[in-house]
Parts: sequence; C-alpha cells; structure tokens
Amino acid sequence: MKIKILGAALAIALTTGAMAQKDQLKALEKAMKGTDIMAIKSAISNAESTMSAATDVEKAQFFYLKGMATLDLAQKNADKSNNLVVSAIAFAEMETVEKASGKNKFTNQAKAAVEDLKIALLNGAVEDQNNKKFASGVTKLELLYKMNNNPEMLYYAANFAVMGKDYDKALELYEELKRKNYTGEGINYQAKSVVNDQFVTFANKQERDQAVKLKTHIEPRDEKVPSKRGEIYSNIALILVEKGKTDEAKKALQEARVTNPDDIGLMMAEADLYYKEKNFEQYMKILEDAAKKMPNSSELFFNLGVAAGKVDNYDLAIEYYEKAIKANPKYADAYFNIAIVKIDKDQKLVDEMNSLGTSAKDNKRYDEIKKERIILFKEAMPYLEKNVELDSSNEDAMRTLLNIYSFLDMTDKYKALKAKMDN
Repeated sequence: MKIKILGAALAIALTTGAMAQKDQLKALEKAMKGTDIMAIKSAISNAESTMSAATDVEKAQFFYLKGMATLDLAQKNADKSNNLVVSAIAFAEMETVEKASGKNKFTNQAKAAVEDLKIALLNGAVEDQNNKKFASGVTKLELLYKMNNNPEMLYYAANFAVMGKDYDKALELYEELKRKNYTGEGINYQAKSVVNDQFVTFANKQERDQAVKLKTHIEPRDEKVPSKRGEIYSNIALILVEKGKTDEAKKALQEARVTNPDDIGLMMAEADLYYKEKNFEQYMKILEDAAKKMPNSSELFFNLGVAAGKVDNYDLAIEYYEKAIKANPKYADAYFNIAIVKIDKDQKLVDEMNSLGTSAKDNKRYDEIKKERIILFKEAMPYLEKNVELDSSNEDAMRTLLNIYSFLDMTDKYKALKAKMDN
C-alpha cells in the first residue's frame, strides 16, 4: 500500500514539474510580446530554472525563445553587446538539442533571425574594434566562426586578440588557423556601382556578373587576395618571442617553410626573428633567398642594404641599394642611404686631418685628404639631389646637401636650396 502511495506522489510531482515548464515557457512568450525589459529578463530566468528536467522539445523551444528574446533586446539597444552574445549561444544550444533528437522545428523557425544575428554580430565586432573593446569583439567573431564555419572570422578574432594584447588567446586562435591550413587566398569579384562610382565586392562571381548584366554595375574586375599564411606564422612566432620562446618561434617558422618553401611571407617572418637578434648574417642569407624568388623587389634589396651596413660591409650595402634603385628608380630612401654610406667615410678622414701636425709631410697629407673629401662629397651629391627631388620632406637630406654645396663653394646651388628650405 505504501508503494502505491509513493508512486502516486511521484506521478503528481512529475505532472506538476511538466506543467511548470510549460507555464514558464508560456509566460516567456507572453513577456516577449510586451516592452518591459525587466519582465522579459525575469521570464527567461524563470523558464531557465525549470529546464533541467525538461524534455528535448521543451529545451529546444526555450533556447529558441531565449535566442529570439535577447536578439530583440539587442536590436532595441538594451545591453546590446551582451545580448547579441547570449542570443548566439542560445541558438547554438537550440540546434545542438534538435540535432541530437533528430528534429529541426525550431531551427527552421529561427533561420531568418539567425541570419539577422550574424549581421548584428559582425557589425557589433566592428563597433568593438572602434571602441577598443577587443575582448568583446573576439567573442563575437568566434561565435560567427562557429555559426558559419568560416575561418576568416577566426582570423579576424586572432587579430583582435593581438590588438587587445591577449597573446595567449591570439596564439590559441592562430594555432587553430594553422591546424585548418587556412590561407585566406581567394578572389574578390568587384564591379563599380553606377549610382556612386564606388567599387563593390560581391559574394561570388555569379552575383557580380548578374549585377553587370542588369547594368546596375559596370567595369567588372577580379582582385586576387594574397595568402595570409605568412602573416599567421609570423604572428605565432612573434607571440612566442614575446613569451620568451624564441627557439620555438624559429622551429615553427622552419617547419612552415618546409611545407611552403616559396612563401615569401614566411621567409620574411623568419628573417625578422634573426634581425631582432642582431644576427644580420642569417637575416641576409634568408633575404638573399627571397630576392632570388622576387628579383624585382626593391624592398628586399633595400633591406639587404641596411643589413649589409649593420655588419660594416658598406660596398655590399651600396650594391644592394643600387639594385633597389634599378627595381624602382623612384625609391627615394635608397638614394639617401647610398649618400649616407659614402659620407660616413668622411668621419675617418676628418679624424685623420685633426690628428696631423704642422710638418711638411703632415701638410702634404692634409692636402691629400682634402682632395679625397672633395671626391667623396661629389660622389654623394647626386644621390642627395635625387632624394630631395623625390622626397621634398627629407630635411636631413637637404641640410646635408646644403653643407656639401658650402664645402664645394657651389654658391648658386646653395642659395637655391636655402631659399627652398626657407619657403
């Protein structure tokens, strides 16, 4: 008889619990029809407290309602950033429950809202970036990545983490991109709007071509998006260096180069590590390999020139700067650096002049040095003149050139340059 009484009590309790869940879900639906924000939050909380014993259908319904309610609150600017995140998590839990039960009733009902949510999350991440709330932006972009399975969102999330100086999080995200072998390579399909003459990027070639066909856009063009692999590995390495793990950083880049030997970005990232260590010989070795793959890169040759100067190989430095100029005749800094390398030799000559005495032999050497200085300045002068022609903002170049004109008694050029500087 006691067993029957207990069984009856249990049945009553179960019935009461089931009714409570349904009542709370109805209360939430009712609250959502109103405008009282606190009432909606309270209804969500009350319904959530009954979900531990709910059926899968009731759980899916609750997560659907919670997602819809918090999205609506976010769209009304009520705790917008937090509610967007809560909404995304709720919809994700709804999908998980329905997939496990083999149903998709609420998943289908939420499709339009989820698409709106994705746009809101992306816009929210942009707002977070503008407001320097990088951690909040990382959360939104990670959710977008999970919703779309789009690794590009993971890439941006990693960048946000770097900007927010959360290097542990950034490393975690970059490592995930590395495991996915994400490159970011692709093609942007663009065309110019006839309304405002601005180029627009379309989701795919078909949409772009259709817009051109409808004559809403003109001048279609394909823009190649370069690989981001080098940047990703470089950032991994830089974070490891920041954490004092330089050897791990080198190993990561060397492993990456084995599978991607022609990736210039990876080569430059590894070279930068050696540059930071002041290992200029190894830095130059990697850059020389890179220059073989990019023989027209003025930037590579310029960097090689700087490195050669660091190891006091000035003739080689000038040779590399000349190659940079050959690749880009308007490379103003290369002209300036050649002039500086040449003029730097002058200090030794000045020191020697100052050490001389007044003997006939010393006087003879003094005259020889003066002639050497004249030759030196005449060699440097055209490079400085070219730099000033290309870059009128380089005051160091103009002052140096002014001193040379004065030393060489080039009065007309001195006056012209002085007037230009005064103006």
